[in-house]
Amino acid sequence: MRTSPELRRKLISVAAVSAALLTAAPASVAVAQEAAPRPAAVPAAQTEAAPGIQAERLIVGYKSGATEAKSNKAAAADAESKAEKTGEDIDFQRRLGTGAALVELGTHPTRASVADVVAQYKADPQVAYVVPDRLNKPTAVTPNDTEYSKQWDLFESTAGMNVPGAWDTTTGSGVTVAVIDTGYVAHSDLAANIVGGYDFISDTAVSVDGNGRDSNPADPGDWYNDNECGQGIPASTSSWHGTHVAGTIAAATNNGKGVAGIAHGAKISPVRVLGKCGGYDSDIIDAITWASGGTVSGVPANTNVAKVINMSLGGGGACSSATQSAINGAVNRGTSVVVAAGNENQNVSNASPANCNNVIAVAATNRAGSRASYSNYGSLVDIAAPGGETRTSTANGILSTLNSGTKTPSSENYAYYQGTSMATPHVAGLAALMKSANSALTPAQIESAMKANARALPGTCSGGCGAGLADAAKTVQAVKGGTSTGATFSSTTAVAIPDDGAAIESPISVTGRSGNAPSALQVGVDITHTYRGDLVIDLVAPDGSTYRLKSAASDSADNVNTTYTVNASGEAANGTWKLRVQDTAAQDTGTLNGWKLTF
Repeated sequence: MRTSPELRRKLISVAAVSAALLTAAPASVAVAQEAAPRPAAVPAAQTEAAPGIQAERLIVGYKSGATEAKSNKAAAADAESKAEKTGEDIDFQRRLGTGAALVELGTHPTRASVADVVAQYKADPQVAYVVPDRLNKPTAVTPNDTEYSKQWDLFESTAGMNVPGAWDTTTGSGVTVAVIDTGYVAHSDLAANIVGGYDFISDTAVSVDGNGRDSNPADPGDWYNDNECGQGIPASTSSWHGTHVAGTIAAATNNGKGVAGIAHGAKISPVRVLGKCGGYDSDIIDAITWASGGTVSGVPANTNVAKVINMSLGGGGACSSATQSAINGAVNRGTSVVVAAGNENQNVSNASPANCNNVIAVAATNRAGSRASYSNYGSLVDIAAPGGETRTSTANGILSTLNSGTKTPSSENYAYYQGTSMATPHVAGLAALMKSANSALTPAQIESAMKANARALPGTCSGGCGAGLADAAKTVQAVKGGTSTGATFSSTTAVAIPDDGAAIESPISVTGRSGNAPSALQVGVDITHTYRGDLVIDLVAPDGSTYRLKSAASDSADNVNTTYTVNASGEAANGTWKLRVQDTAAQDTGTLNGWKLTF
C-alpha cells in the first residue's frame, strides 16, 4: 500500500519512537569483557554440634520437665555452672521462641574449648540437644548462562542494579509483563517465557506484515530506506527492539546459554504497536487497555492479563488526554506502567508518554552510575536504571536477545544496545519481582517502594534522575514483609494525653515477622479528644525513625478514629513500634484509647 503525503508527515513524528529511543549500538558478543566477580563459596553448614566445630554461640534445648526449660534464671545458672566446670566463658543470652536457650561463648573461642562446652551440655541428663547457632548466608548462585559475565547491569557493585540478591526471594513467577513494542522475533533464550500477545498495528503501511490487527505479534522487521520515514531521515536496518527489551526482563536463566533475565520466572506477552517508522497513539492506547485486562472492540479478551506494562517508546509533546485515560485505566485495574524517559538529552516534560501521570518514568545510567549522555532528565523522572553508554566501549551497553537479520528475521543472536529503552525493562523486571514477592501490592505501592529503596547514584545526574538508582535486592526485601496477610499487633492500654504539651508514647512489640515492614503498613488510631486539630501524631519505628501521621491543623471536630497508611519498607518489621501523640495547645484533653499495626 502506498502512503499519502499526509500519512508520511504523520509517520515522521512517530519515527522518533524508534530513532530517538533506540540509540542502539549492536555488536558482536565476542567483544573482550572483564569477567564478572563471583561470590565467595558458602561453606557447607554443620548440622549438629560435634568435636572440632567452630562456634561462638550455642542453642541448648532442655527436656520439657527441666527447670531450665521454663526459667531464664535457671538457664543462666546452668550456664554459669558449666562455665565453672570448663573454665570457659558461657553466658545465657535469651530464650528462643521454641523454648530453647541461646548461650554465648567467650570472644573467639577455640575449637577445643567449644568441644568442652558441648560435651558438658551433652552429659547433662536435662539437656535434649545442643547445636551451634550457625551463621546463614544468601544462597544466590551465579547463573550458568554463558553471557552472564557481560551483564554488568545486573550485578556490578558500582552501577549494577543488585539483581542477583533478589533471586533468593523471587524470580517473578506468577506475573505477566506486557512488552508494548515491535513484537517478538523467535529466540530460543526467550521462547519458554513467551505467552500469547497481540498485533495492534492497524495500518498496513506501518505493520509491514501485509495485514492489520491480529493475534500474531511476530516482528517481521522495521527497516526503512533513506527518507522513507521523513525527509533527511537516513535508512535503518531492522531493530528487533521488542525482543531485546523482552530479554532483559525475562530471558530464560540457568539454561546454560545466552543471557539472564531480571524476572526470569515471569512471562512476557508481546504486544505489537511499532512497525515501519514507528506507531500511532491510537494503537498504543488500545494496547495499553487490552494488555491490562480492559476491553477493546473487535479484539478477543486477553487471557494473559499483565500486571506490568513496559513501554520503551515515546515521542515529543505533552501527554494527551487520550493516552492519559488509557494509562489511568490500566493503573486502576492494578497494572504498573513503566515508560522510557526518552533519549533527547532534554527535560522529560517534553517527552510523551513519560510525562504522563501514573507512570514510572525511567532515566538511563551508564556503567559508572552517571546519567547517560543521551538520557532525558527532570522532576518527572521517577527512578534511574542501567541503560548503557557505548561511546568508549560497546561492552558498556546492555546485552540482550536479538536477531541478525538486517531486514527480515534471520538467525538469533545477542547484541549490546544503549538507551532509556534498555533502562526501562530493568525497572519493569523489578516491578515483576515485587509483584511476585507480594501480590497485594498496588501500582502506587510498587512505585513508592522502588523510590524508597533506591540508592544514590554513584555518579552524577545533572537535571534530576528521580529517586536514584533502582536496587532490586533491597526493594524486594522491603516489600516481601507484606506477604503474610492479616497480621495485626495492637495495644488496648489507654494513655491520657496531657494538656501541657508533653508527648506521650504507646508501644507495640512486633515479633515473628520476616524482613522489612510493608510499603503500605496500616496504622489504626483510636483517640478521644476535643478539638483534634491540636494533635500531632507520629509513628516511631524500632530504630527511632519517625513517620508523621497527622500534623496540627485548624480542625475543631472531636476525636481521631482512622487508619493511616505508611511506607515503612525501609524499616525492620520486628521490634518495638511506638505511637507518639502530642497536644500542642491548651484547654482540651483526651485519651489514646488504643492503636494497632496491620502488616
